[in-house]
This record gives sequence, structure tokens and C-alpha cells, in this order.
Amino acid sequence: MSSDAIAFALNTPGHLRFPSTRTLAERFDEVGGYVETLPTGHLNFYRPDGRRFLAADPVGHPLHECEWETTPAGKVSLTQARVRLDWGRWIGIRPGGLVNETRLNLVAKPDWRRITPDDLRAMAAGALGVPIEEVRCFYRDEDFAIDPKGVATIRQRKDAFYVLDGGGFETMRFMACMGAMHWDQIDFLPVVELFKSLLPGTGSAVFELIRGLYDDQNKGHAAPPRVLRYRGIPTYPSEAAFRLFSGFFTPQPLGGEDPLTAFMDPSKSHLIVWLPAQHPPIRYLDESQGFCLTVKNGSVQKATLAEDPAGLPYVSSIGRRVLPLDRSLRVEGSLLILKDRETKFILPLNPGLLVRPSPPDECPVSPVDWRTVFVQGVPRVSPVEAFEAVPVFPEDDTEISELAAQPFVADYLDDLGEQDREIGRLRSQAKRVLIVNGDAVISTCILFDRPRDYTASVCHFAYAQRQAQQLWTQCAEVQRWDWLQRIRMVAAGTCEEFLASGGPYDLIYQWLPYDSFDSSTTMRMIVMRLSQMLQRGGDAFVVGPVQLGELVTQERSRLLVHWDESVASLPTVLMHKTILPKARVKPGLTLFHVRRL
Repeated sequence: MSSDAIAFALNTPGHLRFPSTRTLAERFDEVGGYVETLPTGHLNFYRPDGRRFLAADPVGHPLHECEWETTPAGKVSLTQARVRLDWGRWIGIRPGGLVNETRLNLVAKPDWRRITPDDLRAMAAGALGVPIEEVRCFYRDEDFAIDPKGVATIRQRKDAFYVLDGGGFETMRFMACMGAMHWDQIDFLPVVELFKSLLPGTGSAVFELIRGLYDDQNKGHAAPPRVLRYRGIPTYPSEAAFRLFSGFFTPQPLGGEDPLTAFMDPSKSHLIVWLPAQHPPIRYLDESQGFCLTVKNGSVQKATLAEDPAGLPYVSSIGRRVLPLDRSLRVEGSLLILKDRETKFILPLNPGLLVRPSPPDECPVSPVDWRTVFVQGVPRVSPVEAFEAVPVFPEDDTEISELAAQPFVADYLDDLGEQDREIGRLRSQAKRVLIVNGDAVISTCILFDRPRDYTASVCHFAYAQRQAQQLWTQCAEVQRWDWLQRIRMVAAGTCEEFLASGGPYDLIYQWLPYDSFDSSTTMRMIVMRLSQMLQRGGDAFVVGPVQLGELVTQERSRLLVHWDESVASLPTVLMHKTILPKARVKPGLTLFHVRRL
């Protein structure tokens, strides 16, 4: 391997952000650091004790960085790590970075002074309905403490993910978490919580790190590689998780049952054994042209352009029934050909990149472009906004933002529609539906049971774009393109005539902007507009301040509040608080079910 690539990886400013790794790089040869070059040309850099601190592609572009510390007892542990996403953003991982505490009064229990950590584990296992081995995996003895008054403190540690705005932990935003991994001896596949908040590409970049450390830990062992299982309290099996795991590890059949079928059963998902895949995906960066390639066993699987305003990758069509968002890639000779429906981009590949040419296209382009939902054309969105259009929640008691709070209501109404016959009926029977300022949850408000007309008035274009892409994907799954053609999005305040022409509406979902809450005049205007747009006998779900209920009844709006619920008390918010106990929505935020008289 060229010494230039090693020097580029170690000495380029910004490649190493942790003080300890920078110090190690400065004295790399002197202290006994060493480099391993993989058959693909990728570089792994190690401390003298064999702990990886940097991984880079063949040119020396960093893919992840790790910082380790040695305790006085001699135990080596991972303190923090960074992983690079395909489009350039860095994500940080803090092992045990999120700690939740629960307190239990044990005085009423017989012989409470004799209660041990294992007794507490057994209580938790019984309450959660999981084997005690699962609880033992995530709760160490030091996570339990009982004071002289019989009050037990139980600490639940989770690994925290952060968006690193400047590439390092100096400026970071909490994003998601997962069960605390045993990074020094990886022995299970983790459950990610708040997975809808993950920025695109986070899962595969984190598993690239997990697989790399796993390989390091199994290197040179005569015994078979360590088997892994999917573990969490509880697990949340999904096809997306199965696909992610399967890229890096191979599931073994469970008896005679198909691995995916068994995995999707929560009672069986933890029983499946995973072994290392022979050819995990690997990444190559081309900074001069601004793209990242993901290659598996010599075939290009994915290409991501950092400056793509759609915030989407291009993918190989091999083995696909539907081409995601009509974006494909091909390799012809030394050229990478990217197609977005009829638009084609041709990029030269690095001459040293050994990849196979692509077979003929297998997937036809769909009859409907996802962009057609925008009546006025696709809004202008920056690449960063496009990639980062996901709800992000604070880990402390900072008030949850307006956009991030929207899924609590939309998911609650979706669940309520399945449980409550009246709510299910009015959602199902509606023929014309209006969604106002619900830009983070448009696809949740849309039912895919039959064709109907949906109109969405949008304010946050990057989120609306992401929702349009999600709607295309849902229509593609059921092959009902006629349904997509009846969904329309317009910019708020620019197309009132279009909104009026689509009404009156049988059902309206409306979120009042937070900046309108202090103006009774603005809220009265919104209420009157809602009354004008809603058909007689029609229903609306409106989210606003608690005083909105009084304005509705005081105004001559012909609207009746059928019921109201504090958003803070919704089951979806309470579930969120089991992950982030300090979570707090805007005080007084209320969901109203309104009916037009």
C-alpha cells in the first residue's frame, strides 16, 4: 500500500478529531502503531494493543474513528467513536452516553436488605416478560444500588447517537440510542430506539464499524467466529433491520423456518444465529466528484452524491422488483452511469477501483414520478436540508420542536382509527382530505385502502419532499399509481384558489404553527378558514394551544369540539418518555376533534 495513502489518512487536518488519536498519529511508528491493508485496499489503523482507532478507504479518506481508554484495572473500553455518512455528515457514538434512572421502594418486601442485583433482574424480567439473561445482558451489578432506607436505584445505560455538526463532539445534537453494546467484545446485534430519527445511511455506517470491530476481535482465533443474536428489551423486528443485519452478517435457518419469517416474529427474532457474511459492503469516497460508492463482492450497490437536493442514493436494480424512487446506477467500463428517470449523469470511476460491469436493467421506470405530487413543481431544497429531514428529539427537558411533535399526534390518530370504530369510519369514508402544516407526517395521515383525494398545504419543503418520496414508496408497494396521482401538495399561502377548489373537505388534519399561539387574532382567522373549508358534518383533527377550544366555541364558526386530549398525555408521548424520560412537549399543546355543524 502506498505510504501516501497512510500519510494522507493520518496527517490531513480533520481526519482525526479525538486528542488521543491525533497524539497517536503524531508518534505512530515510534509507539508501535501499525496498519492493516485489506484485499480491497482499505486501511485499518491500530494502537499497539491491537485496538482499531481509524478505518479509511484505499485513498485514505476516513470512514470511522475510535477512541479507547484503559482503566486502572487494565480494562480497555471504547469511550467514543465517529462514523462518516455517505453524504459527508459525521455521526458520533457515546457508549453509555444516555443513562436513565428508576427508583423503587423495597421496604414493603420481606427481607429487603437481602435483595441482590440478580433479584432485581428477576423482578424486571418478570415485569417485562423477557428471560433474565436478556436483563443480565444490559444491566451490570454496578447499575443497581440500594440505600439504607430501602430505595433501589436502577440505572439503564444506552449508547447514544449524535449528529456532529462540525465533524466532532464540540457541537452535537442527540439523534437516537440503542442498547449498550459490549464494544470491547461484540456479542449481539443491537435494537435501535428512535430509529425514525436516524439520518440516511446511519445504520449501514454504524454496522460498518460494528463489523470491523467484530472482525478485529475474532482475528487469529482457531475457534469458529463468535455467533451473534438480536438482543434488546424489547426487540423491534422489522424488514429494514433484517436487511441491514443481512448486509454484514448472515442469518442461519431456525429449524426449517425461513430466517426472515422467524425474525419478524418477536418471540423468535432473538433465537436466530447470525454469522459474519463473507462479503460485507465496503465504501469508496471520491471527494473530487463528491460521491460515495458502496460495493459488495465487486458489484456497485449504491451511489450517493453529497450535493443531491433529493437527498436520495442511486441503487443497483439487480434483484429488485421495484426501483426505489426510479433512481438507478450502472457500471459500464470505467464509467458510473446514474439515472433519475430520464435524467442521466455519467461519472468517471477511479482507475484502481475493481468493480464488475452491470447486467442489463431489470426494473422498468414507474409510470408516475414522485415529484408530480407538487402542484407548483418541486420546491427548492438544499442537499443538507434534504438529507436531514427527519424528526430529532432532545435528550434533556428542552421542549420538543414543532415538527418533531407532529408524529405523536399522527401516530396516535392512526392507532385510534384501528381501535375506535367511529374514528376508523370517518377516516375511511372521507373522500376529500386536507392536511395543513403537518409536513412531517403527511404520509401517516394518508390511508392506503382505496383511492381518495388528498391535498396538503406545506410550509417546510424538505420534510414535504421526504413525505412525497415516502408516499411514492407506499404506492409502489401496492402498485396503485392512480392513488399517487390524487395526492397534491401546495406551498402554504400561495395557492388558496387551488385549496378552495379541492373542497369542501370531509376531513381535515391541521397543525397550528407555534408562532400563532400568542395571537388570538391569528387563531380566529385560522378557525374561520377551517370552518369555510370543512364540509357540513365533516370532521377535523386540530392541534393547537388549549385556549383554542374556547375560540372555537366563541366564534360563529359553526364548529363543535367533539373531544380534546392533551398531547402530553397521549400514549405515543408516554411511550417516548420510556426512552427519554425528560421529554417535554409544548405546554398546553392539545389535540381537538372538531365537527362542522
